[in-house]
Amino acid sequence: MKVVVQGERWFPSETVFADEMKELWGDWYCDSEVGRLRAVLMHRPGREIEGITDENFSQYRFRAPINAERARKQQDELADVYRSHGVAVHYVQNQREDRPNAMFMRDLVLMTPEGAIVCRPAIPARRGEEKAVAETLASLGVPIIKTINGDGYFEGACAMWIDRETVIIGTGSRSNEKGVQQVEAELRNIGVTNIIRTQIPYGSIHLDGYMNMVDKKKLVIFPWHVTYDCAKQLLDLGIELIEMTNIEELKNGMAMNFVALEPGKVVMPSGNPETKALLENEGVHVIEVEMDEIVNGWGAIHCMTAFLRRDPVSHA
Repeated sequence: MKVVVQGERWFPSETVFADEMKELWGDWYCDSEVGRLRAVLMHRPGREIEGITDENFSQYRFRAPINAERARKQQDELADVYRSHGVAVHYVQNQREDRPNAMFMRDLVLMTPEGAIVCRPAIPARRGEEKAVAETLASLGVPIIKTINGDGYFEGACAMWIDRETVIIGTGSRSNEKGVQQVEAELRNIGVTNIIRTQIPYGSIHLDGYMNMVDKKKLVIFPWHVTYDCAKQLLDLGIELIEMTNIEELKNGMAMNFVALEPGKVVMPSGNPETKALLENEGVHVIEVEMDEIVNGWGAIHCMTAFLRRDPVSHA
């Protein structure tokens, strides 16, 4: 006798997203600033930077006019360094031609172990860049787990991974409380248990203006901008704070605007001998790339690089 089953008899899969992400979406992951870098998203400067002149550069938050071809050449050299170290370099497609800051990709994406948070820039001159970024992420197969919305604004460089459970998040001119709350909620949803909240001071717009990781337990800081509460929590986690005090190299040379290729190995803007020596004295291997033209946009290597994949780091 044939048994007729009435109605639905389907049950959902209890597999968590992270366990099937690689198979269904792709190999995308980031829970640190120093795990071996495997894939990045960049925007090669296009026509949008060709109209930065003596008359309008300050309108776009540039510090000086920019030579477009020289800027492209410097970014290309950085991309070549990435590729020579086994990093896949992906580029944003169909970006707007009226957004000259679009090359600073770190502000537009915060990568996590389960996908990307697409950010919402704070200044009107950058709003809308995130659409092309979202389209590119989708075309690559990178899950977008959150897009900052409502009256929140948040830029990716206002957050910094310390380890899988710990993230520093700063409020300031580029991230308001509503934006930070959205990011914090999403991070806690994917297993981050320790959020270190801090204020980004008036003299910096992002965390990477005064702190950056160079190794699993080593953080370079500009000590006069790091709050005591933030520093104390990091020290309690066993993080060594390396104090960089050369203001000229920090602000005009963008010396702290480096990217770790792996623990203890960074690529940084050239022309910052004191900072380079400081890092080398700490056992960090330094690769230099000329960035002086890019720096006219008040950014450099870290600003131009959105991480898409880093290897997990063991902190044992």
